[in-house]
Amino acid sequence: MSVNKVILIGNVGKDPEIRYFDNGSAVANFTLATTERGYTAANGTQIPDRTEWHNIVCWRGLAKVAEQFVKKGTQLYIEGKIRTRTYDDQNGVKRYVYEIYADNMELLGRRGDNNNTQNGGEYSQPYQQQQPAAMPEQQNQQSSSTPFPVEDESDDLPF
Repeated sequence: MSVNKVILIGNVGKDPEIRYFDNGSAVANFTLATTERGYTAANGTQIPDRTEWHNIVCWRGLAKVAEQFVKKGTQLYIEGKIRTRTYDDQNGVKRYVYEIYADNMELLGRRGDNNNTQNGGEYSQPYQQQQPAAMPEQQNQQSSSTPFPVEDESDDLPF
């Protein structure tokens, strides 16, 4: 068994590049920066911030969402898998490209935004299974303070 899962929270480095194909499907490419904050070690050594840049690829519906809502500086939650591609450059040197193929994307807001819920939202590929909506009877039970209906509070059961 193996697992290829990546979870990132970071800021978009540039507006997405969107391409549409003849069959109507779309792909969006953009970069995402994740930063580990610097610190001062016990011996006084200053360790600077470390920023990693990730190449994000969104297909189909996620690409259309990225085209509409994702801009430079937007803070995103990305869930996906890492893929590696190779190509030969102009000098014949083999180059490697590491990309994150997004399965889920959640808009957390813009950099410096304090009210992230105003423009936030979660999007995922249509083929991914979503949680089923609660039935009306379950919604009523969930809204009460107890996980089950209480008919008579004067019950003398010892538990």
